[in-house]
Amino acid sequence: MTTPTISADAVKELRERTGAGFMDCKRALEETAGDLDRAVAVLRERNQASAARKAGREAREGLIYSYIHTGGRIGAIVEVNCETDFVARNEQFQKLVRDLAMQVVALRPLYPTIDSIPAQALEAKRSELLADEIVQKKPEAIRGQIVEGQLRKWFQQVVLSEQPFRDTDQTVGQLVLDAIATIGENIRVRRFVRFELGEDL
Repeated sequence: MTTPTISADAVKELRERTGAGFMDCKRALEETAGDLDRAVAVLRERNQASAARKAGREAREGLIYSYIHTGGRIGAIVEVNCETDFVARNEQFQKLVRDLAMQVVALRPLYPTIDSIPAQALEAKRSELLADEIVQKKPEAIRGQIVEGQLRKWFQQVVLSEQPFRDTDQTVGQLVLDAIATIGENIRVRRFVRFELGEDL
């Protein structure tokens, strides 16, 4: 079987879409006969596998970054960890941290990951959804499935890693996984706080 000829423009476009290295993009395009969307999926799958291998590694370095939106009425402070101070000074890592701070300001997440939701808060939300009148009218056998589906939608609103990143079909969690794969270190969003002028007054 002959390997398809992959143009430099196709490799460039894939690199821009994924941030992956030149040779990784070229191989993914060869495997998918030049299909860009499939190549993105192949790279994303590899990134997840690569990130999973790095997930257990300790991440104590990183950055604390503050972003204040134009007008000074909304802002956020985020702490994003990596493994070394060398990576913390890396331009790609710094851009990721800045993007995450802007995401916190724009979409108001409450928790970094699903695992970081306190058990009490999760149970309270599950009970609230189950008690909903519409859910109660459904057969008892499927109420649990309905609640789990509604919980997944709630996660997309309140959990940073589950939110869509800007106007893309990529979640913030996938964005971080892609960064782990390209930077080569474990990265995690440890915590954040969002401020809005006059809030809770």
